[in-house]
Amino acid sequence: MAEPEDRLLMLIDDEPAQCRLITSLAAREGWRTIVARDSETAIAQLGTRQGMQLGAIILDQWVPGDEACALIAELKARRPALPILMLTTSSSPLLAVEAMRAGATDYLIKPVAPDRLLQALRTATTREVPADELQPLTEKLGAPLDFDSMIGAAPAFRAALAVAAKAARTQGTVLIEGESGTGKEMLVRAMHAASPRSRSPLRIVNAGGIPGNQIESVLFGHEKGAFPGAFDRHVGALQHADGGTLVIDEADRLPQSVQSRLAHFLRRGDAQPIGARHSFRLDVRTIICSNTPLRDLVGAGLFEQDMLDAIGSTLVHLPALRERSGDIPALARHFLARIGEQPGLRPLGITDGALSLLAAYDWPGNVRQLQATLFRAAVFCDGEVLTAQDFPSLSSLMGEGPRSAPHIGDGAGVMLFAPDGNLRPLEEIEADVIRLAIGHYRGRMTEVARRLGIGRSTLYRKLSELGIDSAPDRAA
Repeated sequence: MAEPEDRLLMLIDDEPAQCRLITSLAAREGWRTIVARDSETAIAQLGTRQGMQLGAIILDQWVPGDEACALIAELKARRPALPILMLTTSSSPLLAVEAMRAGATDYLIKPVAPDRLLQALRTATTREVPADELQPLTEKLGAPLDFDSMIGAAPAFRAALAVAAKAARTQGTVLIEGESGTGKEMLVRAMHAASPRSRSPLRIVNAGGIPGNQIESVLFGHEKGAFPGAFDRHVGALQHADGGTLVIDEADRLPQSVQSRLAHFLRRGDAQPIGARHSFRLDVRTIICSNTPLRDLVGAGLFEQDMLDAIGSTLVHLPALRERSGDIPALARHFLARIGEQPGLRPLGITDGALSLLAAYDWPGNVRQLQATLFRAAVFCDGEVLTAQDFPSLSSLMGEGPRSAPHIGDGAGVMLFAPDGNLRPLEEIEADVIRLAIGHYRGRMTEVARRLGIGRSTLYRKLSELGIDSAPDRAA
C-alpha cells in the first residue's frame, strides 16, 4: 500500500533558527514545511499548485501587530478554510483579540513547548472537532492565587481543595492528579501562596515539553564537559528552587532512569549534578503533577514503584469538568467577568440556553477548554449577552434537539437570566434560592435559616410573602 503524501505546512518567518526548529518539529507528525520569508511571498505562494495543497499556516508575528493581523485577514480572505496559527512573544490579550478577529485559529506565545505546537497543529486540522470553536488558546488570563478564588461547589472538587489547603501548610511532597486542563497549575499556585514558602522561589518544570535525554540535566544540572555538548556548567531546577518549591508537571512523562534519581532526592534531600564529584544538600518542597494516575502506570510497568513510594501518600485528585457539570454556570460567569476586564473586550452576560448548551458538552479539554471557548465567543459577540447562537460549533456538535435549562437538583444552581438574556426579578431569584435550600436540607427549617444567614422568623415571613410551600419536594 502506498504511503499517504505528507501534509504541507507554510511557515511565514524570516528567522532561520526558528524555521529549522519548526520544520523539524512538524516533520514528527508528517508535515512537510515550505518557508515564506515575507508577506508578499506568502500571498503569492497561495496561488501556486503547491499552495493549493496547503493544510495549515504558521505565522510568526515579526511585523507590527496591525500588519500581522492584516496579513492574517488577507490570507483568510483568499483561503477561508485554511487554519492559521500565530506565534508571538506578546502576551497582550488585545493582540489575541485582534488576531482572532482577523481569522487566526490559534494564538501561541513564544517560547512555545514542542508538544503545545504539535497539539495546536493537530487540533486545528482535525475535522471531527469544529476547528473554529474548540481551539485551546495559550492566551492566559491572570490566575487567582488563593483557594477562595477557585470556583466550584461539587463535592469531589471541594474535597480536593480541602486536601490541598491542608497539604499547603506542610513541607511534604504532594501528588496532584487530574486530566489536562482541570486546573492543576492554578491549584499549585494557590498552594504555594498559602504555604510557609510563599515568599520563596516557585519553579515549574514541564517534563512533557523537554526531550527525554535532557530532563535529567534540567532537573539536576551538569558540570562543564560532563557529556558531549556540555560546553558550560548548568545549574538545575532543583538547585534554583532551594528554599522554595519545585513543581514537576506531567511527571507521568519522566524517563524511568530519572525517576530513580528523583526518588533518591525525595528521600534524602541531596542532588548531584551530572559530572559533579559531590552532591548538594537542598531544602526543596516538591509537588508532583500527573495527567494520568501514577498507580495505574506502575501496574502497567511504565512508572517506578520506588518513585511512587518516595512521593508519599498525600494525593489530590482534581475531577474532570464532565464530573462536575453543575459548576459550569458559575465557572462561565466567573470567566466572562475576567474576560470582560481585558483590553478590547467588555463584560457580557450569558443566557440559560447558552448555559444549557455548555453544560451538555463533555469538555475533553476541561476547564481550560471552557475558558478558551468563552474567550472566543466573547471576541465575536456583538450583543450584551452570550446566547446559544454564539457557540455555533458546539450547537453543531451537540445537535439541534431541544435542551432544557440545567435543573436545580442537578447542582447547576439558580438561574439568574430570563430566556431573553435579561436578569430575572430579584423576588423570583430569592424565591428560587429558598426553594433550593428547603429541598437541599429536606425541610429542616432551622438548618435552612442557618445556611441562608437569616433568622427562622425572617424565613417564615419570606415564605408567606413569596407564596412558597415549606414542604420539600420528595418526588422521585
